[in-house]
Amino acid sequence: MKITNYLLSALLMGTFACNSNPTKEKAEETKEPNIVIIFADDMGYGDLGTYGATQWETPNLDKLAHDGTRFTQFYVPHAVCSASRAALLTGAYANRLEIFGALDHSAKHGLNLEETTIAEMLKKKGYHTGIVGKWHLGHQPEFLPSQQGFDSYFGLPYSNDMWPHHPETKDYYPPLPLYEGDSVIKYLDEQSQLTTWYTEKAVSFIEENKEGPFFLYLAHSMPHVPLYVSDKFKGKSEQGLYGDVMMEIDWSVGQVRSKLEELGLADNTLIIFTSDNGPWLSYGGHAGTTGGLREGKGTSLDGGIRVPAIFTWPGHIPADKEQAQPAMTIDIFPTIAALTDSKLPDLKIDGRNIWPLIEGEKMEEKPYYAYYNRNELQAVIYGKWKVVYPHRYRTIPEGTEMRNDGFPVNYLYLEFEKKELYDMENDPSETTDVKDKYPEVMAQMDSLANIARADMGDALNKMDGPGLRKHGTIEEEK
Repeated sequence: MKITNYLLSALLMGTFACNSNPTKEKAEETKEPNIVIIFADDMGYGDLGTYGATQWETPNLDKLAHDGTRFTQFYVPHAVCSASRAALLTGAYANRLEIFGALDHSAKHGLNLEETTIAEMLKKKGYHTGIVGKWHLGHQPEFLPSQQGFDSYFGLPYSNDMWPHHPETKDYYPPLPLYEGDSVIKYLDEQSQLTTWYTEKAVSFIEENKEGPFFLYLAHSMPHVPLYVSDKFKGKSEQGLYGDVMMEIDWSVGQVRSKLEELGLADNTLIIFTSDNGPWLSYGGHAGTTGGLREGKGTSLDGGIRVPAIFTWPGHIPADKEQAQPAMTIDIFPTIAALTDSKLPDLKIDGRNIWPLIEGEKMEEKPYYAYYNRNELQAVIYGKWKVVYPHRYRTIPEGTEMRNDGFPVNYLYLEFEKKELYDMENDPSETTDVKDKYPEVMAQMDSLANIARADMGDALNKMDGPGLRKHGTIEEEK
């Protein structure tokens, strides 16, 4: 594999962002499409039938995949909630925006208002914008969705386990608030109706904005623990509660598609389905599956950052396509910008327009970076290659008896003591280090890593970067 030209191009341009628009013909075909992003929480790569799930059924999601393009190597840049959501909504690595980890009720900061979200970009094009579900980019009034381009909001300000019933920290969290707009409408003591409420609000948003165009961001709280399911799906799966929850999320997707079809909007609506990171494996039977990938949430191994991803738009995206070329959630923002002829932000972003990939075609390879903790560059992905750099990571100790009651087992923390290179095409489980076999590839991967470090720094190498920006704080925004 030759990447010298890409390295030279990246060095000269100083950015990996791409603002290429579709062809004139394609732009005419995609005038003002409605856009629906459905974002699951802690859903594993192997949790959908079309990705190999066998103990529960996901017919609506399987049909969504059949009707469009299914990615087999789609990534999030951060295997944790807030950071992953910041990257999705802005098209930039969250460490560039100083958003790390998972913000809780004590956070005094959030996504800086100077950053542009997908909602803010589309509002300038006349879109009605709504979020239903989990926000997690700052719960203070200064950072709620209404301040970030959304016309309406119904959901939780952070993760559904950040409440007094947390199995490990019962005295830390306050009551869990449910928001509508900028106001708390109730505090939750149980969550069995949460997916149903989200679905009803999503369907109502579509109905209310059927004249369009609209952007709906449906960010499910499930299947993040604690798991809750309505009576409609309780006991429906072979696996148990997790499978029941997955079947209810699948039902929710079906309800959204049915409403679009009922209103005659399906042919003018792009639906994107993906997850914020991989499964929280320490919760055993209350966690999803990685489909054979290594480790899970909270790691930069593929079980933590490779997620299912489906793009469907009848008449515009070919049916029953599979895309094996890598892409990442940071690419969704610039792709939507290109489809809607929207201007990209003045502040640098990191994604590119991947419309050709969504159509099942090939594009020039691009490096993708996996960050965790406070600006640690832990891995680089380029085509079929992936390098993992020395860092501390977590795993389930071999022989651990897993639980199925909503309580986690303890992680064991280990060190990657040396960098390792994997051929992901032939070794998707990341078992065999091949850097000695491919020294030229290893050198080129190091060069790609150094470009990112020169821009955004790397805490593992005690490097700061000139491309970093500040998150918003209460003091700054007042």
